[in-house]
Amino acid sequence: MTQVETQTAPSRAPDTLLIVALVALLVALVVALVPPGRFADVSSHEGSREVSIALESYERSGDARAVPLFAEGGELGLLNLPFEGLVAGDKFGSAVGIAAFLLVLGGSFGVLMRTGAIDRSVTGFVARFEHRMGILIPGLFLLFSLGGAIFGMGEETIPFVLILVPIFARLGLNAFTAVLVSFVATQVGFATSWMNPFSVVVAQGVAGLPPVSGAGFRVGMWALFTLVGALMTLRYAISQRRSGVAIRAEQASTGLEAATRSDFAILAVLAATMVWVIWGVTQRQYYLPELAAQFFAMGLAAGVISWMSRRPGINANVLAEAFRTGAAQMLPVVLIVALAKGLILLLGGTDPSKASVLNTLLYHLGHALEGLPASLAAWLMLVVQSGINFLVPSGSGQAALTMPVMAPLGDLLGVSRQVAVLAFQLGDGLTNLIVPTSAMLMGVLGAARIDWLTWARFIIRWLAWMMTLASAFVVGAVWVGFA
Repeated sequence: MTQVETQTAPSRAPDTLLIVALVALLVALVVALVPPGRFADVSSHEGSREVSIALESYERSGDARAVPLFAEGGELGLLNLPFEGLVAGDKFGSAVGIAAFLLVLGGSFGVLMRTGAIDRSVTGFVARFEHRMGILIPGLFLLFSLGGAIFGMGEETIPFVLILVPIFARLGLNAFTAVLVSFVATQVGFATSWMNPFSVVVAQGVAGLPPVSGAGFRVGMWALFTLVGALMTLRYAISQRRSGVAIRAEQASTGLEAATRSDFAILAVLAATMVWVIWGVTQRQYYLPELAAQFFAMGLAAGVISWMSRRPGINANVLAEAFRTGAAQMLPVVLIVALAKGLILLLGGTDPSKASVLNTLLYHLGHALEGLPASLAAWLMLVVQSGINFLVPSGSGQAALTMPVMAPLGDLLGVSRQVAVLAFQLGDGLTNLIVPTSAMLMGVLGAARIDWLTWARFIIRWLAWMMTLASAFVVGAVWVGFA
């Protein structure tokens, strides 16, 4: 559902929590050396969270201080970071609100996936159009891209890869094609989503923007990226079939199941929830508490429909366990969100009008980049976010870690917070196609029996085209005033 570390493949890369812990030590050193400061001239636009900061209004507000290892009476020390970061904020924002939202969301989608409706719908589509490649390849790409865009589908593609590889082998298509139409498609959808609750919604919440805001621009972006990706994949598949390139695979039955009426009912519930969420956000200004309730209602309805259909292996206890397992899968992300918020608290918080080390860092960054065109500054944000994803391959974790810095830095450089979120989601999502630190990617490649170096040589040109398109969208968003 989201880009968290799984146990699907061994990895020598440091765990994301260890990386954040090392960042905490670096932040403590910075706080001990850098004096706090504030901006005297700060204004916000009526009816929005957009902020204007006058760079020249910066003023130093004290001396640097060492960070204690342990603090009492509500003060902040290194050992206090996890707890203080987790309880910071309220139900409407970072971090406790986002943490609660992610737990409910994970449980709800855990129930949805346990019903099997998504699995049977996709495999049923494959069975129906197995010998019509002009429909099969673009259709699968579209379905998986929607999964990535709507509910952050990622690790769930691993069983689909196991199913698609032998099917595609019978069609004369290699394992790369199976990975392209499944995993790659989900990451294209993830990167260009207008409502992904594990990426865009979290980033917008941290940046102080309404969730699902800017959806019109992002829907158009998703459609174009998906179209380009589907056509590139179809072209590759056709070239493979003509050249007769195929892999050897067992010709055993793949056990495909056709979708049932209850599955279509569950898909209708999912679609209705998406409409409900968009209506609530745009018409009623729903935020994290209401969004969590909406997705919980979706999971509950899906579970009831599946239970009433009397499918084998589905009962109330199984669905309850699915909710618990789905919520548990979000715990790594919740911990990262908590630690990331603790780091921001250690730097003094995100209020530009109050003394903090973060304001001093932002001042020097803004001063160094002052004079750059806003479009170039936005593109550099895309580059930075792409690089950070090699170290922090968790989408929600990266949002929590970087957006508190990127959003106000954008304010200083004339880059809107929507564009800052756009740079984050594109840089984070697209580089998931190649980062070796992603257990999700390594699990997919393991299922397809492709080693990472072979995959990297294959996907690098594909990724270059996508990143070029992403750069055009980020620069274009600045030109059209996307805010």
